[in-house]
Parts: sequence; structure tokens; C-alpha cells
Amino acid sequence: MTLPDPWPLRRLALCTPRLELRPDDDDGLLELVEEAHRGVHPPDEMPFLVPWTDHVGHRTLQHYWSQRAQFGPENWTLNFLVRLDGRVVGMQGLTGQNFGLVREVKTGSWIGLRHQRRGIGTEMRAAVLAFAFDHLGAVRARSSAFSGNVASLRVSERLGYQHDGTETVVRRGRAGQDVRLLVTSDRFVRPDWALRVEGLDPCRELLGVPAQ
Repeated sequence: MTLPDPWPLRRLALCTPRLELRPDDDDGLLELVEEAHRGVHPPDEMPFLVPWTDHVGHRTLQHYWSQRAQFGPENWTLNFLVRLDGRVVGMQGLTGQNFGLVREVKTGSWIGLRHQRRGIGTEMRAAVLAFAFDHLGAVRARSSAFSGNVASLRVSERLGYQHDGTETVVRRGRAGQDVRLLVTSDRFVRPDWALRVEGLDPCRELLGVPAQ
């Protein structure tokens, strides 16, 4: 008797010209933590709403484990480990809540400081947007970045996002402006390469996406 794969996400892969993105696994998470220890941003800056880089280690693993444990059609987060030349260089998240009904996703990401300014951030965000819009049937994607996070805002602009308001939030005890961003399927600036997707069909039920 052939049993269904209890965790089909382990076979899901998004491939771009330079990168391979796969949902997190334990060995890959250990690589991710090593990369975070090498540095994600200058120590005097904090580009994230939750200052997780102040406590890299077992808490990082617990965060990703908790999201994996809660994964289901009504609320899921795909934490893609981003590999360049076979090594983990960062993480690209894609979140859907009641995706089967609202067809909307959110993105969040980071890459190691030593790999920045090489276009990797744009390439990996384009990958998950192409996946969401062209393979899952999403109609909207949301993101956000602090007003001083110029690199992230530039990635969003290149890919067709528009400003969708601001919110005052507190990080490290100081108030700051979080810029909300929105891109729709028709406004997404698709890259000049085609995304290759492997292993999606067995994952559709988990993602709340109808089978094709």
C-alpha cells in the first residue's frame, strides 16, 4: 500500500537562475543560524520590527519550529531557506491566512550581510511572488519595511509594490515609521527569467489551493 507523504513540503523547490528555495528543515536551519551569527545588519541598526537578531540561537530555531508545527490550510508560513551555490544565505518567508478564500500573501525576508548588494534579495522575493501569483493563484501580496530601510524599499519598488500607508511602531524602545507595501498580480514586475517549481501538486491541500 502506498501511503500519502505526511510532509510533502520537503519536496517543494523554487529555482531561479542563481538560487534554490526550499521550505525549512532542521539541517538547513542550523546553517541559517550560523549565517545569522556572521551578521545580518550593522550592530547599530535594527531593520526588523521584532529585534530577533539580538538573540540568535535556540530562539531562532524555536521560532521556525513553531511555525512549522502550526502549518495548515487556514494559516501557513513557508519559510524558504535560500541557497546560493548549495549554501544557505538567508530566508524568504511567504505567509497565507485563509488563502483559499482571500488569495492574499505576505512576505518577509533576510540575507546574511556578507551576501547583500548582489541582487539576491530582489531575486528571492521575485521567486516567491512569481510562485504566489502564477502557481498558487494569489491576487495580492503585502510587505512592509521601516522608512530607513532603503535597500528593502528599493527591492519593493523594483518589483512593482505601491505604498499602502504607514504605521508607528516601537523597536528597541524607539518609535519609528513602518511603511506598508502592496503589489497585485497585474502590477508585479516579473523578472526576465522563468521560475522553475518542483513538487507543488502534493502540497496544494496543505496550502488550501485547489488541485489542478
